[in-house]
Amino acid sequence: MKKNLYIVRCGEVALKGMNRPYFERILLERVKKAIEEYDETEASWKDGLMFVRVPANAPEDDVISKCVRVFGVATVSPAVQAPKDINDIGRLASDFMQKIIDEEDVKTFKVRAKRADKTFPIESPEIARQVGGMVLKGCKTLEVDVHRPDVELSVDVRREAAYIYRDKVKGFGGLPLGTNGKGMILMSGGIDSPVAAFMMAKRGMSIEAVHFHSYPYTSQRAQEKVEELVKVLAGYMGSIRMHVINLLPIQEEIVKNCPEDETTLLVRRFMMRIAEKIAEKNGCMMLITGEDLGQVASQTAEALVVTDSVVTMPVMRPLIAMDKVDIMDKAREIGTYDISIQPYEDCCTVFLPKHPVTKPKLHRIEKSESVLKVDELVKAAVESEEIVTINL
Repeated sequence: MKKNLYIVRCGEVALKGMNRPYFERILLERVKKAIEEYDETEASWKDGLMFVRVPANAPEDDVISKCVRVFGVATVSPAVQAPKDINDIGRLASDFMQKIIDEEDVKTFKVRAKRADKTFPIESPEIARQVGGMVLKGCKTLEVDVHRPDVELSVDVRREAAYIYRDKVKGFGGLPLGTNGKGMILMSGGIDSPVAAFMMAKRGMSIEAVHFHSYPYTSQRAQEKVEELVKVLAGYMGSIRMHVINLLPIQEEIVKNCPEDETTLLVRRFMMRIAEKIAEKNGCMMLITGEDLGQVASQTAEALVVTDSVVTMPVMRPLIAMDKVDIMDKAREIGTYDISIQPYEDCCTVFLPKHPVTKPKLHRIEKSESVLKVDELVKAAVESEEIVTINL
């Protein structure tokens, strides 16, 4: 079966020293998983590069798209393998360029050569010169432009063969999923929390989600919106389990018994307690939130200190110092933005006080909370959870 070749490059994985084989093995498994729908695919590491071979009938754009979505992948290039003979390299490079000319309006090119195998008798500048000359002979419509070429053709001479490629399609980089434990994201239907989950997954952390609703104050469509967001994330992470909790009984107790201006913060403290209990049951080592310092009243420095005081598990906030515009740009990039801006409310907008406290004092919050049966409310919420498994 004829197969097309793709060169997959890792980014940060290459810096892992003695642990590099472990990260490379996980990354190889992730790439194989991403393209498993194609029969008889092959993938292996050679000299720091991953070489992936996929049946020729697999659409190139689709293969590249699947590979670049794997965390740990820095770039992907469709490539051609050539024998380590300058004439064979030149001939195949000419054929490679002619195919590009047939598909695109290309007038100029340059050749960039790399001689990774120092035993090859021709040095890099001369490889580029000779291959460029053979391409000019084979493709009569082309001219050389070393400054702003339409196509930059790369030739990489390695121990076992030479490789010819054009593009380096950029991936997300980071670390392979599953190499940095598991975290529990508090997932709302807004812009921030899906981006926070994505960013922690990019650092190699497997993700589970907990979602709070206030049915019937929030609609079923609001939960479906969150499931759609998680489905987008599943395109990067694979299957994701979402734990769904009805927060309304707790909210009603808080509204009935506590100061109005503390409502949001008290609700948030319960959400953290519940999330921690669920995280502990499911082997998660930390909580993840989409909070951004100072964005809203519950995200001031004072409010975050009060919120974190109810849990012992570390709380990761990957967006904490980002501008909102940057978060929105990242949401667009990963495909969650258009879903997030759909006008379906979540539990955080229910019973929202007119003037929420922005500089809370822990002792005052704890005094307000003392009238509630905290342990019973948390236990009931955890026991009522529903689990939804979301796949791509």
